Amino acid sequence: MRKIPDKNIMLFKSCLINGEYPGVESSTKYVFDKIGIEYIVDDRQSCCTGLGHYSDIYDQLSTTVIGGRNFSVAKKTDHTNIVMMCSTCYAIHKKVAKLLNNNEKVRDEVNTIYNETNLDEMKYEEGTIDSSKNIFHVVDIFFDKKEEIAKNIKIDLSEFRIATHPACHYCKVQYEDATEGFRDPKVLDEILKSCGIETIGWYDHKRSTCGAGFRQRFVNRDLSMKVTSEKLLSLKDENIDILVHMCPNCQTQFDRYQPFIGKELNIDFKIIHLNIAQLVAFVMGSDPYKVMGIQTHTVPIEPLIEKVEKSLSKEREVKKVKTANKA
Repeated sequence: MRKIPDKNIMLFKSCLINGEYPGVESSTKYVFDKIGIEYIVDDRQSCCTGLGHYSDIYDQLSTTVIGGRNFSVAKKTDHTNIVMMCSTCYAIHKKVAKLLNNNEKVRDEVNTIYNETNLDEMKYEEGTIDSSKNIFHVVDIFFDKKEEIAKNIKIDLSEFRIATHPACHYCKVQYEDATEGFRDPKVLDEILKSCGIETIGWYDHKRSTCGAGFRQRFVNRDLSMKVTSEKLLSLKDENIDILVHMCPNCQTQFDRYQPFIGKELNIDFKIIHLNIAQLVAFVMGSDPYKVMGIQTHTVPIEPLIEKVEKSLSKEREVKKVKTANKA
């Protein structure tokens, strides 16, 4: 297994997270601070181009030039371990690193562009960023720090039926470094185990895509919704309360469109959607609004909060009775 860093980390901002679920970033920072991760966030970084790239708006050269610029930002700050909250950012930058390190023609083209635009300081040197040793997903960090996470758990969610949704760009597109396998992806399940949560594990459609497919959501909408609805129906058959995500595009697809699909099928889906960082932050005792940002969700998270608060209230009452009896 590759070495997972806990310092010299640049936490890579995601446009989709910032635009749709900013609580994912604040939750990630919350957990990182709790488990002792040394990291920075640098506003000079650029978007990875993912949505545009996979919609054929940005060609590979343009994406590689922008990725190389991001590598330059990381190098300048001596935080060359780049950790992604988005699986698309992860896959994009791993491919960029491979191209810049292994394809001299591409590297020369990129460096020529930097030179012609008076950005010589961004010149990429072979091996500056290693696709395996320097580029990670947040789940890799969480998995490596499972013991530290376990020390900080304050809330018990063991009564809930919880399933995980692995990200395609992590375990299908750039799968060679996937922690805990890619045929039966278990990284999210193992992280949750450190939170005292036993997920349902394997289920029908676990490895199925969310259905978004970037532009497919717009150009092949019926097909996109069909794929999403099939997975939702599978989860409903399993009586799932919470589906845990590791990609903002997947979370957007399920959380934003679940009510629409439910209306179309005349089914009341009550599945709550949370990013892994949000859920870990929650069981560590973070504020649902200030840290998790649940107010940005389409499917209400309040029912989960209310159930947990009732359970905690009962526990406190039991402790009071026990204390009184001892006295």
